[in-house]
Amino acid sequence: MKAVFISNYINHHQIPFSDALYRRLGADYHFIQTEPMEEERLKMGWGLDASKIPYVVFADQEEARCRQLIADADLVLAGWTKRTDLFLPRLAEGKLTLRISERIYREGQWKAVSPRGLWAKYQEHGKFRKQPVYLLCAGAYVASDFSLIGAYPDKMLKFGYFPELRVYEGDQLWEKKRRMAAAAGGGAGAESMQIVWAGRMIPLKHPEFVVRLAKELKREGRAFHIHMVGSGPMEETLRQEIEAEALTEAFTFYGFLTPDKVRDVMEGCRIHLFTSNYLEGWGSVINEGMNSGCCVVANAQAGAAPFLIEDGVNGMTYADGRYENFAAKVKRIFEEPESAERMGKAAYETIAGKWNAEHAAQECLRFYEGWKAGKLSLPEEGPFSKAPKLSARWKYGEGRLE
Repeated sequence: MKAVFISNYINHHQIPFSDALYRRLGADYHFIQTEPMEEERLKMGWGLDASKIPYVVFADQEEARCRQLIADADLVLAGWTKRTDLFLPRLAEGKLTLRISERIYREGQWKAVSPRGLWAKYQEHGKFRKQPVYLLCAGAYVASDFSLIGAYPDKMLKFGYFPELRVYEGDQLWEKKRRMAAAAGGGAGAESMQIVWAGRMIPLKHPEFVVRLAKELKREGRAFHIHMVGSGPMEETLRQEIEAEALTEAFTFYGFLTPDKVRDVMEGCRIHLFTSNYLEGWGSVINEGMNSGCCVVANAQAGAAPFLIEDGVNGMTYADGRYENFAAKVKRIFEEPESAERMGKAAYETIAGKWNAEHAAQECLRFYEGWKAGKLSLPEEGPFSKAPKLSARWKYGEGRLE
């Protein structure tokens, strides 16, 4: 079997999945990179030398070879890229292709009424609705968006991003969290709740929620410490507010770290705060926090949250992106501190069991074999299971699956 993954550039969210396919297919697997990584991502520690990865081919250097690889492949996975011209001919020829997409109407499904936009979406997606082209939905609200344009009928499947899976032996991860909590202390022998937030400090990520939360936790006499990983234009304002509120000792700022070092910080924390709004297509730090055994408190509007988190079981989700709903969920954990470890352990099992690169690669190849044999059998949950049309108007507690 020959497989090709084409996308703008390879990064640490895609390498584990590609590595897993390469281990299974060897020289019959290729990743086609169509453009260099943006400078902003490089500054965030995403940089890597893709030329040293054996299966990566560069479209700007070997375009003819890339076109041939795509034409000859039994299966093509097509992610986001401006170079749709490389693979659209394959779709017209009726060759099996899996499109990978985040939301196309994340700023509002009202945009689907635009005649020009509808025509463009038809040319790229809708016209192939009867061909063997499937959509891998990198987010819980993707299927709803694409259903508006009549694309991929009954052919939309759950997918996402798959950062490196870390496997922990026995109780080692939980012991690390206990040691950090005990070392930080909280007075009168109390342990300090270690909390992490990670991302770019920009408005859509809402890092100001964390500072507001810290003020309230301090007033309530809670023992906590917040680890802020990342940077951005809001950082200086956040630091000034923290100093003005005499909260400096309650925060540690790290700046941007490499993905491995971000995970090292997460491993010592009980709670991971994910405060991005509806503009967040997926949110891979949710995967990373769960794999690190954190109880993730995430905005349900972010793409990864409904796929990965069952509220109150392996994490917490909050409604409508509102601060009040966010703070209430975090404070509930403080009221029942043992729940942090219970949900953190369940979160780890979710990632280690199903939502990881090895399992996704296995399901990808199983999908191909089933399709080839004419006996397609989808898993009940996890990657490659059927993606529900979760309405963009969905609100926590009032979910509507269509």
